[in-house]
Amino acid sequence: MSLSPTSSAGDIIEHLRAQRSQENLAGMARFGIVTETALGLSNVELHRITRLVKVDHARALELWRSGIREARILAAFTADPKALTLDEARRWAEDCNSWEVVDTVADVFVTARFEQVLIPEFAADTREFVRRTAFAMIATAAVHLKKEPDASLLAWLPLIERHAEDERNFVKKAVNWALRQIGKRNAACHGPALALAERLAASSNRAARWVGKDAVRELGSDKVLARLGLMATGRDQSRA
Repeated sequence: MSLSPTSSAGDIIEHLRAQRSQENLAGMARFGIVTETALGLSNVELHRITRLVKVDHARALELWRSGIREARILAAFTADPKALTLDEARRWAEDCNSWEVVDTVADVFVTARFEQVLIPEFAADTREFVRRTAFAMIATAAVHLKKEPDASLLAWLPLIERHAEDERNFVKKAVNWALRQIGKRNAACHGPALALAERLAASSNRAARWVGKDAVRELGSDKVLARLGLMATGRDQSRA
C-alpha cells in the first residue's frame, strides 16, 4: 500500500499490520518495551512513514485510539502540537503503558508548551507512567527549549529531589534522566544540578542514592566538563 498525506488512519494501520515482525518484537521485549499491542516496527520505519503521511491532528487522535504501539507512536509523530489540547494530552498520558511511548509523547507535550501545567500535575500522580511523563518532559525541555531561561529549568530541581526516592524503575530512571539533562544544558545549569546529584548520592534512600550517583558519574565526567568549558575551572567553580 502506498501511503500519502491523504491516507486514513485505517490505511496506515493496515500498512503497519502488513509490516509485522515477530523477530523485532522479541528484541523490543529485551529492552523493556511492552509488546502486547506491538507489531514490531522500528522507529526508523515509523519516521519514514511519518515523512510520507505528514501531520494530521484528527487522524493522529484516531491512530492513538487504536491502542497499537506503532500507531500511538505515529500519533505522536503526526499530531499538531498547536492543535493538541490539555485534555488530549492528559488522556494520552493516562493511556501510556510503556516507557518509550511516554518519552515520545513527552516531546509533543513540551512542543505544545504544556510543561508548566503538566509537569507538576503528572509528577503528583502516583501512576508509574504518568509520573514518568513529568520527568521525561523535564529532560526534553532541558534539551529542546533552547531559548527558555535557565531559571525555568533549574526551578524543576526541587521536584526532582522530591521524587528521587520513588523506587519504581521507570520513574527513577526518568528522574535521573531529567537531572542529567539539566546538568548538561550549559555551564550555568551544571553546578546546581551536580550539587543536587551529590546530595542525592549521599542519601540513605536506595533509589535517591542511585539517581545521584549515576548523575554524578556523567556530570562529573571529563567529556561533559570539556563540552561545557569547565575543564579549566573544575567542578567546584562550576557551581559559582
